[in-house]
Amino acid sequence: MRILLTNDDGIYARGLSALYEELSKEADCFIVAPEIEQSAVGHAITLFRPLMVRSATKGGKFLGYAVCGTPADCVKIGIKELAGQIPDLVVSGINRGANCGNNVIYSGTVSAATEAAMMGVTSMAISLDTHQESDFSFAARMARKLVLFLAANPSLAGGAFNVNVPCLPDDQVRGIAVVHQGRARTIESFEKRVDPRDNTYYWMSGEKTASPQEMDTDLGALAAGYVTITPIQYDLTRYEQLQSLKHLVEQQL
Repeated sequence: MRILLTNDDGIYARGLSALYEELSKEADCFIVAPEIEQSAVGHAITLFRPLMVRSATKGGKFLGYAVCGTPADCVKIGIKELAGQIPDLVVSGINRGANCGNNVIYSGTVSAATEAAMMGVTSMAISLDTHQESDFSFAARMARKLVLFLAANPSLAGGAFNVNVPCLPDDQVRGIAVVHQGRARTIESFEKRVDPRDNTYYWMSGEKTASPQEMDTDLGALAAGYVTITPIQYDLTRYEQLQSLKHLVEQQL
């Protein structure tokens, strides 16, 4: 089995290193990841400048390919040019910070997985629910377990899966929950500042909305101590509204 690994935290991120170390026990893994951090770039791709690619090393040994682009760029060029052959799987992560609720739409980690699915390759994004420096070993072992699960089930081939792991001691993780995406979002605020040259600039920050979350959502199950797995897709059509919209258009337009 051959696996392309990527992320949005940059090629030297600890989460990616943990993922490579663990998944290499089961597969031939190779890394194509952003040269620098690309968090919250969503599904952006690079069109108006060349994609520079260099060989990255760590401890004097070849690590992978560093791309001056986005996670989606990395998957595209990784599959088309750098892999040598189409990989069996793309795994994106391990992200520092959960990707749940409406944040999924902004996530470079998740977008790498959906890009792979658009290209016909089974994929998984995996994130650890903390922004602090933490031990990624349990999340890496969970990634390995889920990679073997995906490989063993042909009916899941070509799909994309978003996984979130609670930042808890191993014995406090309650299990794996298959859930749908929640709806909580971050309410943004902007702090206005002025630089020494009298130019105005803003820092964006925000707080997540505090609302009750049901256990069948990624937000609720993760908060309750479960590893969550959500099948995701890149088709954004609201199918339940197609017929009613068609009817309104025929009547009024």
